[in-house]
Amino acid sequence: MPSPALDNEPQHTTQPPAHTPPGPSKTALGAWIALLVLLGAELMDMLDQSVVLTALPAIQESTGAGPAAVQWLTTGYSLPVAVGLVTGGRLGDLYGRRRMLLVGTIVFTAASLLCGLATGPGVLVGARMLQGVAVALMIPQVLATLHVTFEGQNRSKAFGLYGAVLSLANVLGPVLGGLLTEADLFGLSWRPIFLVNVPVGLVVLLLGRRFVPESTVKKADRLDLTGMLLSALAIVLIVFPLSEGHLHHWPLWCFVMLATGLLALGAFLRHQQRKQNNAPLVPLSLFRGRQFSGGTVAQLIHGLLCGLFFMTWTLYLQRGLGMSPFHAALAFVLLSLGELAGATLAAKSGGRFARRLPQAGALIAAASTAAYGLQAAEGQADLTLLAMTAPVVLTGFGLGMVSGPLADLSLARVPHENAGAASGLFNTAIHLGIALGTALTALVFFATTGGSPDAGLNRDAFIIVLWWAGSLLTLMWALMFFLPKHTKKQAG
Repeated sequence: MPSPALDNEPQHTTQPPAHTPPGPSKTALGAWIALLVLLGAELMDMLDQSVVLTALPAIQESTGAGPAAVQWLTTGYSLPVAVGLVTGGRLGDLYGRRRMLLVGTIVFTAASLLCGLATGPGVLVGARMLQGVAVALMIPQVLATLHVTFEGQNRSKAFGLYGAVLSLANVLGPVLGGLLTEADLFGLSWRPIFLVNVPVGLVVLLLGRRFVPESTVKKADRLDLTGMLLSALAIVLIVFPLSEGHLHHWPLWCFVMLATGLLALGAFLRHQQRKQNNAPLVPLSLFRGRQFSGGTVAQLIHGLLCGLFFMTWTLYLQRGLGMSPFHAALAFVLLSLGELAGATLAAKSGGRFARRLPQAGALIAAASTAAYGLQAAEGQADLTLLAMTAPVVLTGFGLGMVSGPLADLSLARVPHENAGAASGLFNTAIHLGIALGTALTALVFFATTGGSPDAGLNRDAFIIVLWWAGSLLTLMWALMFFLPKHTKKQAG
């Protein structure tokens, strides 16, 4: 099938539900606005995951939040996201992806306003959790709508821009949080980091209603409530102890929760198997496609890499090399600029290289990580930000070549009626991977440092992390052999 031009009306194989708002514009401008709205929704989510980090000291000072409340400002956001992504994706399949995107945007905007007005830690944590619930509704609709809307080179460009947005958010999040807090606009201190979402959310809402195409399955069956409850229970029981266990030195209750979570997961899978012909929450037939199965596992490994690397890199830069927080932030900017360059290359490629592009990115990142490990081992305490620029930027460049194409190729052959469920599963994989990677730091990094601020111990531990990172990137490269070798156009 020839690829539709981006300036044509997006194509759908699914039927819109009754009583939906007007459809998208048929102009070139309308198509681009629809894409920008979807990417804007994704950007809001990614920014709010990291923008709070640089504002935590100011938040703690003004609200009197204790260590537990400060920790829940991040956990309270990420846990509802991980729990709700699969259900949010399925709701989009059944009741309309644009509809769920707009509902999620309304809730997210209101929750952001509540965050900005909060005077105590309890309200702030509760509002952050509400933001997480909203994101679980919004984000699966982004990938699902991209999947059912664009084809051919336009699809690859759209997913490439999606990867670029993820990379851009990595740069903007901590920087925006620091700048807005430091600026103290109107004497509001940290509050603008949340209040800025209000006008952005209103723009996404208004333009999304007008320009984003609606899509859903032909027959909207009822939601599998039993499956929804079992999946939520399983994810909470698995993700929560993985996220919190290392902070409490892995008490017995963590392992009890993990074991119970695995039992709940088994019960969920058995329930889904029985429901396969009766509107399951997760169509298990998705996993028969090797490209979706392999791509989702690669996404899980990607999350594991992020969870393991970024926390330990921060400790290495500041404790191991004695950098200030500002100079450590510059190192993250270097990595993210490399990611942005790699994602831009992926977007411009138009899918011509299929799986070869993300595989090349994984190999570049693996080689650069190995070079960084050798440099860290030789330079030790004398390693400077300037000296590490090349391996850091190249590592980011390789990672930037992975994100967009991995999502594109993993979802490429998913039936449109299951696009939301597949998108929810794919997004859940990276969140679960981050939790696993965070837990792995206890074995890979803290087992060496023992929590000590000693510079030598932190340098030695991070060098071990780099070899783990190289191994994970090599595993990602191998898993990408399950992705399509050619695009449809190439396969002709």
